[in-house]
Amino acid sequence: MGIVGTWGAMKAVFDHRQLLSLLVRRDVKARYKDSALGVLWTLINPIVQLVVYYVVMGQILGAARGIEDFAIYVFSGLTIFGLMSEALTGTTGSIIANAGLVKKVYVPREVFPLASMGSALFTFSVQVVVLIAGCLILGAPPFTSGFVYFIPAVALIVLYAAAMGILFSALNVYLRDIQYLVQILLTLSMWAAPIVYGWKMVQDVFALYNLPSWLLEVYTNNPLTLAVLGFHRAFWTAGTDADYPPNLGLRMLVAFLVGLVVLWLCQRVFARLQGNFAQEL
Repeated sequence: MGIVGTWGAMKAVFDHRQLLSLLVRRDVKARYKDSALGVLWTLINPIVQLVVYYVVMGQILGAARGIEDFAIYVFSGLTIFGLMSEALTGTTGSIIANAGLVKKVYVPREVFPLASMGSALFTFSVQVVVLIAGCLILGAPPFTSGFVYFIPAVALIVLYAAAMGILFSALNVYLRDIQYLVQILLTLSMWAAPIVYGWKMVQDVFALYNLPSWLLEVYTNNPLTLAVLGFHRAFWTAGTDADYPPNLGLRMLVAFLVGLVVLWLCQRVFARLQGNFAQEL
């Protein structure tokens, strides 16, 4: 029943793909409506973050001393984390934001968090173009063999963000604190992933304090950590093999397969909770 139910939900979403496309375009337009700079805000926020982290973490606190091309390193990590952050923030509030449609029109409820996912991917695509331009300007073009890690890195974030977003969007209907909890989780995730410091630094700390190796494996095999490492592999050409865990590609493949199971479980919870959405809204 579970597999059949999930398949039915996927088919229903596909049948409503035109509505999904319409909702994505609406979200993108609504975000920059009445804004003087419009889509440029998708660039301003990460650039401000880059400047802050580059100056404060890199130059003042000295993180850049052990990482060559620190600006590319930080910006690539911030770009893939930004996709996770925007996707989870948008999907969590998506059912409530579309309360009028949910109460009046029957459509597969999954289209609302998926539309927020699509909107986040639009912003992400613009930032990737800027990241590539930045790499070219700094004389470090990313088009090496490591660029193949771009696809699995994005796939991991899309899969886990969609899974968690679908779950959180349903829970948020019943308990509005979820949206604030998600923001706290994102803040913790930002510093837990190797974005402004290197994975090698984490490995050295574990060795220095003789911490158990399985704990390092847990940290490394976190989907967000793997996606950030994959993005670094794709764009940060100054990195060496020592900057990454062994078998990075295999780790990403296993995480993706686990993510499919997580997505299925989250969709089943969503299917159970969606029955009372109209009453709760």
